[in-house]
Amino acid sequence: MNLLWKIAQEARRYKGLLITGALATLLLTLLNLIVPRLLARMTGIVQRGVGEQGLREIFILASALLGLYALRVLFRFLSNYLCHKAAWNLVKDLRMKVYNQLQGFSLSFFHKRQTGDLMSRVVNDTATFELLYAHIIPESVTNALTLAGVLAILFSINPLLALLVCIPIPFLLFSGWVLMKKVRPRFRATQKSLAMLNAQLQDNLSGMQEIQAFGQQERESGRVDEKAEEYTRDNLSALKLNAIFHPSVEFLTALGTVIVVAFGGALAYRTRLSAEDVVAFLLYLSLFYAPITGLAQLLENAQLALAGTERVLEILDSTTEVADKAGAPDIPTVQGRIQGHIRFEDVSFHYVEGSPVLDRVSFEVKPGQMLALVGPTGVGKTTIIHLAARFYDPTAGKISLDGHDLRDVTQNSVRNQISLVLQDTFLFNGTIAENIAYAKPQATMEEIIASAQAAGIYDDIMDMPRQFDTETGERGVRLSGGQKQRVSIARAILRDTPVLILDEATASVDMQTEARIQEAIQKMSSGRTIIAIAHRLSTIRNADVILVLKEGRIVQQGSHGELIGQPGMYRDLCAAQQ
Repeated sequence: MNLLWKIAQEARRYKGLLITGALATLLLTLLNLIVPRLLARMTGIVQRGVGEQGLREIFILASALLGLYALRVLFRFLSNYLCHKAAWNLVKDLRMKVYNQLQGFSLSFFHKRQTGDLMSRVVNDTATFELLYAHIIPESVTNALTLAGVLAILFSINPLLALLVCIPIPFLLFSGWVLMKKVRPRFRATQKSLAMLNAQLQDNLSGMQEIQAFGQQERESGRVDEKAEEYTRDNLSALKLNAIFHPSVEFLTALGTVIVVAFGGALAYRTRLSAEDVVAFLLYLSLFYAPITGLAQLLENAQLALAGTERVLEILDSTTEVADKAGAPDIPTVQGRIQGHIRFEDVSFHYVEGSPVLDRVSFEVKPGQMLALVGPTGVGKTTIIHLAARFYDPTAGKISLDGHDLRDVTQNSVRNQISLVLQDTFLFNGTIAENIAYAKPQATMEEIIASAQAAGIYDDIMDMPRQFDTETGERGVRLSGGQKQRVSIARAILRDTPVLILDEATASVDMQTEARIQEAIQKMSSGRTIIAIAHRLSTIRNADVILVLKEGRIVQQGSHGELIGQPGMYRDLCAAQQ
């Protein structure tokens, strides 16, 4: 019931469409109840012999039937369309709600989930709400009204025969309850295995170059086949129960028809029931058992919808590990900009409990300074910049920006003051101009060109057939690694923030391009706070402060001139690179 209540809360904004659709459904049900009675009356007229008066009555009844059938078309259209309109709009809203919820989660959430599974929840699981509001609820209302209406009419015709018709109902309800209890867990497993299949496909399609390069097509085909087999197995397990339920329902409803034919015929023989009433009973019986016959499909859809709903609400009910405090203010700025004073005070952090990545790290970057982070892979350099941008919160210690604890101000206000150039460059599927302007959508073409020139990518772009309108492809696949990185740098330059974070900004470029990028960074450094990670130590010689990290701790700190003149890891790294 809690699950159903949450679903109802999501649909309140479309109550007008749903109520109108429900009224159309109600009127449609009433029309369906009237039609058999008119047909039975026509049968009675024919049985008594058709005279002039009887012929007039038949024409009147036929005209009434024509009008009822026309109205039935109208009400069926309104019932189907309005319910579908409400349902698909609700699905769209829920997809956006789930997506926006995902956007608010910290990076740790995505590190624990597969992209394909999340995509399945956004697309496949939300689609099950359409089943609920366009099919299950309207059909349930229609079926309940039809059953109640037909039962009342049957008792008004002949109470004894009506009671006999009800004999199969308890057996039908019990079998439906058993089906519902058994099939729901199986549909839940089906939705999960479908998500796993989507996740495997997403991984493989994203890594197709690696699959082909290492000749692993057969192996990966086997993995996809395994996931597809699991989904098929779970789906068939649920459908097997329905395959048992369907013929059982058909047999029980057929018993009702046998009862009417046998006992109705006996009553007619004893003149306790007219032929007109027997015909009415048979006509209404098809209306009476039709909802029950469709019970299996209704229950199947209901369990599928509820299984999908559970997976959607699991996302909507989740909380992020990095959240703004209630009523947290934006970080104070002067003319929209901060000073860029960054301080780490005894900061510790771990991704997994018991495996510390940073251990009591303390340092300070004053406004306009450049801080460089060096050290072997895995010592926490990237973690530091993620913490500085508040993608994570420290497990201990304090990180402040212009004297404000990052946990006391809003995340967006902090990130609006920071530009990042990450080692794993991501470009969206669009033009080069669109990707550069991503950080500043209102940028003019002149600003985009100036940023491209500053990043050393302008000449490359102008050599391309469509220049700034060149499509980058998915994740920038149509550009080289160095070109992607320089587009990313141009994007950061265009954003023009007081804090710039560079994670291996020159890792994928040649020496000549590196020099041009270094020149661009040097021009940008005026008035900006820069935190840079670099394995090429030549790129950080001009840094104001260099931190050397080892096993999550700072082991050396100073300028290039200071560190190169003393024994230690920094001098060893420089010697190794030379």
